[in-house]
Formats: sequence, structure tokens, C-alpha cells
Amino acid sequence: MELFEYSQAASTEAAVKSGSATGARFIAGGTTLVDLMKLGVETPQRVVDVNSLAGKVPGIDTVDVTPEGGLRIGALVRNADLAHHQTVASHYAVLSQALLSGASAQLRNMATTGGNLLQRTRCVYFRDTAFPCNKREPGSGCPAIGGVNRMMAILGTSDQCIATNPSDMNVALTALEATIHIQGAKGERAVPIHEFFLLPGTTPHKENVLEPGELITFVTLAKPAAGTRSVYLKLRDRASYEFALSSAAVVAQVEGKRLKNVRIAMGGVGTRPWRMVEAEHVLEGHEVEDGNLRKAAEAALRAAKPQSENGFKVELAKRCLVHAVKQLVELA
Repeated sequence: MELFEYSQAASTEAAVKSGSATGARFIAGGTTLVDLMKLGVETPQRVVDVNSLAGKVPGIDTVDVTPEGGLRIGALVRNADLAHHQTVASHYAVLSQALLSGASAQLRNMATTGGNLLQRTRCVYFRDTAFPCNKREPGSGCPAIGGVNRMMAILGTSDQCIATNPSDMNVALTALEATIHIQGAKGERAVPIHEFFLLPGTTPHKENVLEPGELITFVTLAKPAAGTRSVYLKLRDRASYEFALSSAAVVAQVEGKRLKNVRIAMGGVGTRPWRMVEAEHVLEGHEVEDGNLRKAAEAALRAAKPQSENGFKVELAKRCLVHAVKQLVELA
């Protein structure tokens, strides 16, 4: 590792001030940042530890039911604690299932909600400084295009970057239409999750809307409507400690075999957690039967642009979506 300055934040205001300095990074669980520092991908000049905010900032490390009946999740809540929280497991099952499908038990004990939102891609070229990478060094190139790209995205790509967003939690939060609450030098702001992640376009190094020094403080979820069910299905090369080839988070009200207020997001296929709006429109208010499910799957993947090694993801993602919706109905 390169030498860096280390400090502990005494307050969110102090964290924002320290984090605004050039070359500064926040650290909580460290499950992504420390890895990337060891690889030389991240070389911060200053590391600001925000774990010290636990107990000082109300709600930053707890899961609380809001007065409206929704959920407020502190940025420092560990993935394991969130997954096993009684309210999450019973009313936001898709989130609990997504968290438990990711990483290992040891990592889930360390990783935080805020850190998971900022989890960076597992693209082999991004993580190996011997190769060029537009995400790491803008303008240097993207060897994944035409290279080793089996795990890469087929939706939301550009000629600059085809890297996937690796998080399971982010897919579930997208289907749940989460809101990300942020504190920065200009004050506090709330960003809907569908606006938080950026497409690579010509600026793949910009992955989200955070400005320098801005700190995620908590995430909110709305109260589920009566009859809402949810499920997370993850397809991968092995049963544990593996990233998704395709995953689907489905949230809907189930009335017999008909779905209302359908929300579907998918992982493993997009450069950000991918909301399947077209599939939602096909399924909304209609009976869950094979014909409609196939139409929804076709609509969801119509814009897919597979690479040299990941064309199989198109059909895999379609089947993943269909099976996840069927699981939802069976659970109900």
C-alpha cells in the first residue's frame, strides 16, 4: 500500500469536511476499499474512518421503523444485521434474501449498507493495474471489449465500459424503490435509487451522483402495500461466495395469479442495478402464465448488447426473470 493519513470522524460535519479533501476516501467495513488499496487500484491520500459515528449520530447504525410505517436503515448497519432484522426478513424479504446471497458470512459481518451501495465492479481489468481501464484511468481503453468479458454487462454498456455493478443488495433496493440520504458541504439531500447510479457513457469513472466529501447517512424504504410479496433469485457459477451471472428482485402485490404494482430489477446483466420497466408493464394487472411471462422476459432483454463471451446471459436472464416471478406467485 501507499502511505496515507488516517483519521476518525467525530461528527458527520467533520467527516464531510475531511472527506472533501483531494484524495480522501471514507472507510467503514473496508471490504471493498482495503482490497482495492492492496491492489493499487485505490491510492487515497487520506482515509476517514466513519465507524466512530456509531453512537454519536442517531440512527446511523440502526434499523428503525418510520412513523409512516416504512424503514430507515443507517449507513453503518452491517449487512448481516440488516439481513437478519425481523422487520426486514418479514416485510422486505427480497432485501434479506439478496444480502444473504452475497459474499461470505465473515464479509457480511463487516460490510455496511453505505459501503455496499458504493461497491465497485469486479471486472478483472479494473482490478489489475497492469491493464488499461477507462473506469480507473479515463481515456486509457477498455480491454474487456473483445477480451475476457463472460461476467460483464449486456445492458447499459458503452464503447468506454461494459463492467457490471456487482452488488446484490443494490438490486433489491432498486426493486424496493429505495431513497438514498446524503450529507455534504451544501447540506442534506435525498436521491431516489434510480437516479443514484450513473451509466458509463463517456465517463465510466463516474459511477454515482456523490460529490467529493458527500457521505451516505441512511436509506429509506416505503411501507409495503397490503398483499405485497417479494423474492430474490440469484444464478451463479457456484452456490456461495460468487457474483451473479444473472439475478432478479421481484416485488408485487399478488391477487390470485395476477400482479399489481410490479417492480422488477436485475443484477449481473447491467452496468448498474437494472430496473426492468418494460417487463413490469407487460405483467401489471395480468395473469401470471407462460405466455405473459415470456413476453415480459423478451421485453426486459430487448436492448441487450452481448459481448464475445457473454451472449448466454441474454437467455439466462430471461429464464431468471420468469422463474423469479413464478416463485413469487408460489410463495403467495
